[in-house]
Amino acid sequence: MTRSSSFAVVAVLGLALMCAACTPPPDHARDEQDLRQLVKTQTEAWNAHDATAWSRDFADDAGFINIVGTVFQGREEIEKRHAAIFAGIFKASHAEVTVRDIRFPSPDIAVVDTVHEVTGHTGLPPGVQNTEDGLLRTQMRYVLKRTQKQWRIVAGQNTDVKPAPKPAAP
Repeated sequence: MTRSSSFAVVAVLGLALMCAACTPPPDHARDEQDLRQLVKTQTEAWNAHDATAWSRDFADDAGFINIVGTVFQGREEIEKRHAAIFAGIFKASHAEVTVRDIRFPSPDIAVVDTVHEVTGHTGLPPGVQNTEDGLLRTQMRYVLKRTQKQWRIVAGQNTDVKPAPKPAAP
């Protein structure tokens, strides 16, 4: 490689790096709307006790850790487990879900944190207790990936919020 061609390569690389640094960060406003809609649709599916609709936005190979730490692998297994709880202790439940935070570690990856407030359940899994009388509050975290212009949940974890400790007796 000649000295002039080496200079040209360095100049082109330098310009490319400068242009990359000048590129504005992606505008995720539309993505946030889409993700909030996904959460809303999933909440509606929970309230309809529809496991198929609730699990629809999971990737085929998604992983999900439920409130007691059980790991479910794949959309089919996630759907099957939710069909069982919708037929059992969460049959008459109602969820209110609030999006707490949305982050984009890369353009096609999103992390969505939500707070779920569930009432109307007839029981809870072993080790889980209401956060307040009749109210189960959980924190849900989803990791989503955009594929073919559509967001898919690739991982999820649900954690129950423990009740506040009772004051110590005098």
